Amino acid sequence: MARRLAQQRWVMRSAPVVLRLERVIRRVSDGRRGVLDLAGLPSIEVTVPGRKTGIPRTTSLLYVPHGADFIVLGSNWGSAEHPAWSANLRAAQTASVRHEGEQFLVAVREIDGVERKPFWDLAVEFWPGYAMEYELSGGRVFRIFELRRKSG
Repeated sequence: MARRLAQQRWVMRSAPVVLRLERVIRRVSDGRRGVLDLAGLPSIEVTVPGRKTGIPRTTSLLYVPHGADFIVLGSNWGSAEHPAWSANLRAAQTASVRHEGEQFLVAVREIDGVERKPFWDLAVEFWPGYAMEYELSGGRVFRIFELRRKSG
């Protein structure tokens, strides 16, 4: 049901409400759950230093499972601008991820070049709403990142 809803343009206008609700649910569940989890979708919290301030910034994101790794896309609800978190992630080599109550470090890798299309196809297959968000954004090329758990 969530996948069908995500393909409705009106859902993108609900972003401010969903983001506020996300913060409340994360707070009361001590970070273990969010809106996406309640909708039956996989989510993570990514913490990365701000590229200008160095202050840690935390964002809840839908992820696309890729083996043991996490794929995240900077769709920004179909906005014409890239999300701030994607610029911060782009500037970082590592980030902290909270997934199902566990926190760990990940290596950050931006996917581009010839690798990009298979990752985009995987993401759209997993979450068809990305195709609609791409159209809404005016054709902005979403940043795609692979987050790979660091051992140790």
